[in-house]
Amino acid sequence: MDSGLKGLEAVLAVARCGSFTGAAQDLGISTTALSHTIARLEASLGVRLFNRTTRSVSLSDAGRNFVARISPAVTEIRAAMETAQSLRQTPSGLLRINASVQAGRAIAPLVLEFLKRFPDMQVDLVTEGRLVDIVAEGFDLGIRPADLVPRDMIALPLGPPQRHAVVAAPSWLGRHSVPLTPADLPLEACIRVRLPNGVLFRWQFARDGETVQIEAKGRLTLDEAAIARMAVLDGAGIGFFIEQDVADDIAAGRLIRLLEDWTPPRPGFCLYYPDRKNPSAGFAAFLTMVREAAARRAKDGVLS
Repeated sequence: MDSGLKGLEAVLAVARCGSFTGAAQDLGISTTALSHTIARLEASLGVRLFNRTTRSVSLSDAGRNFVARISPAVTEIRAAMETAQSLRQTPSGLLRINASVQAGRAIAPLVLEFLKRFPDMQVDLVTEGRLVDIVAEGFDLGIRPADLVPRDMIALPLGPPQRHAVVAAPSWLGRHSVPLTPADLPLEACIRVRLPNGVLFRWQFARDGETVQIEAKGRLTLDEAAIARMAVLDGAGIGFFIEQDVADDIAAGRLIRLLEDWTPPRPGFCLYYPDRKNPSAGFAAFLTMVREAAARRAKDGVLS
């Protein structure tokens, strides 16, 4: 990329990361080089794009307007460069993926296989709780539960169906009666879960065609499964988790599973992306691997 495009990429990186240090790491350059790049661009524009203090960096009014205008254009430039690179026989370049923590764990083996198969490719896998606009934030792909995938995206099923598990610590059950149906759950003892989009999750149950939703009313609200697990292990109340996050605790007896017959499998994760007319060779190769993995799972399911 020429110096002008590097300057625009630098501005977007700092705006995205909220710091020069994080942006420099994303871009693979030194903080000093990034600072000089931003300073040269600001000098050429005659305006300050960022307000800087010793502790924080934020966009100025001019910077916010500038980022809003250049972001779509830089995305188009990236697409054009990827189209040109796609003419190469061997996939190369950078693939940026945004996922939840659980989805990141699910996709990690496939990412490692992808890097082994295509040594000229790089992958930046970002895991976070919030649900981001992957186009606006410069990601090629997103991975989230099927019911959180934006409707304007193309989605591919990724991995097996997910199942939830309702659990409590033996110490908590020693002081309370065991619920036998969702209606028996003491709502004030149920830890509340906040989804990436900010909505409080309703616990969902189903059995023999009957579906039930309850709204947890516990005093503790969390959006991180690892912290919720710690709280339940400590006897803080009843938790509602993706099964794989507490499977070891259940097997070891640290947590007791409740209402197992009320938590059937649900749709798993989906990989999603916007419609792309001219995908890069690397992007297309990764999608091919996802489809191959899905076909293997389907075949194994038939054979089993």
